[in-house]
Amino acid sequence: MAAIEPPTPLIFPEALKGKRILLATESFGPVNGVSRTTLNLVDYLRRNGASVAVVAPHNSTGAAPIASSQTNTSDQIELRLKGYPLPYNPELSVVYPVRLSQLYSRTFGSKPDLIYLASPASLGFQILFQLRQQHESAQVPVLLNFQTDLSGYCEILFPRPLDRWAVWVFGSVQGYLFRWEGVKTVFYPSGFVKRYLENTGVQTEKMVNLRRGVDGKMFHPSKRSERLRKEWAPNGELIMICVARLAPEKGFEFLSKVVNELDERDVHFKLVIVGGNQSSKVEHEIRNLFSKLEAKGKVCFTGMLRGEALAEAYASADIFLHCSITETFGLVVLESMASGVPVIARDEGGPSEIVADKRSGYLVPPAELGGFVEKVLMLGNDTQLRSDMSLECRRMAEEATWDSIGNRVAWKMAKTLESTKSNTVEPPSVRIPLYSWLLMSEGLRNLLVSFIGDARLIASLGIIFGVWFGLIVTWIMVKLSLGLKARGS
Repeated sequence: MAAIEPPTPLIFPEALKGKRILLATESFGPVNGVSRTTLNLVDYLRRNGASVAVVAPHNSTGAAPIASSQTNTSDQIELRLKGYPLPYNPELSVVYPVRLSQLYSRTFGSKPDLIYLASPASLGFQILFQLRQQHESAQVPVLLNFQTDLSGYCEILFPRPLDRWAVWVFGSVQGYLFRWEGVKTVFYPSGFVKRYLENTGVQTEKMVNLRRGVDGKMFHPSKRSERLRKEWAPNGELIMICVARLAPEKGFEFLSKVVNELDERDVHFKLVIVGGNQSSKVEHEIRNLFSKLEAKGKVCFTGMLRGEALAEAYASADIFLHCSITETFGLVVLESMASGVPVIARDEGGPSEIVADKRSGYLVPPAELGGFVEKVLMLGNDTQLRSDMSLECRRMAEEATWDSIGNRVAWKMAKTLESTKSNTVEPPSVRIPLYSWLLMSEGLRNLLVSFIGDARLIASLGIIFGVWFGLIVTWIMVKLSLGLKARGS
């Protein structure tokens, strides 16, 4: 069983004030659930006196940064690293090789008190591999938050049998790294993720359930706009909304089948799709799924929305449709509920633990297209049911605040520092025959130690980039092959 945590004090732990925390994240730029979660944690820790240095890939999408501060004061450091944007999702980059010692020197000038990894992938993997190679005296305790189901993405993006290979690769690497004793805590957002981590061999005593919060002031039923509703549905059509990045893993193929079925049944509706993709090719592929209904005026795309515009869009809808089955949590579901909009979701992943079936919406078995359509019809035709569910949605969302989530993480950090503080470790040693060691000059001994360390680092990075670029090349080759077949036919 995962560790059962005692109630967390609502005050910020004094032991964490002034501590230096290196926070490495794979996404700290364009809007997505992981970057918003990480940003809220960073703001909470800094606001309460912790010194946080954020390390993340360069924002290669061209979107405006969402960080609240771009200053590099001693407690608000932000270090951007170069990397290769993934072709199917430019929001994520494979970070080029970087030494952990360089991260230390470019942030705090020396090693931090604690390392926090948000959804570790290329950057997080590099950090963990290098920490594993260090002697215990040089190591820094690590807490990580598993928020992105990379293996689930692989299962969707790769055709069989390559999908199984890609899933196995990610599971093996993640299990090897997360099982390491230096990783003190693995936060997980849902039971779906917990089961995955258990299958990779991660110790259950490390696991701590950490859900996400929502900004209840930003996302609120009062943001409902009759002007916007009239613009979307001038004839009083049922307004359905979907908020997601335009990408294959977000379930748009399933959603297109749902709305086509509704159209065949002559249902009067308007589907509003909020989101975009920096890859115009991928975005075009998704939009093509809805081209006929878009031409009929039953589907519209708004592009990416943020802030008040996003809050207004949520609150102005009647029903939120969530068709992705790869979400470790599903922040958009919670934002919709905070806006008082009931949710119909496929019963897989994080949303299964957010939506209260028959109270704040409906959960439908993932493969049941007909069942999903029936729930849309049921909720769409019953205004009183929608009103009752709207109240329950808001009530449930009010229980989840970002400060309460940040406070849980802060106390776990403080307890980790306390438990590792008293540990004393012997200085590092290298296994070299004693007589050979004694005959060496000091310079030669230092050179040999450095060489061994570099060899370990190169081997570790070789594994990391072999995995990432192998997957990228495979994905590109598959796409080219499918494209050639399509042209030939």
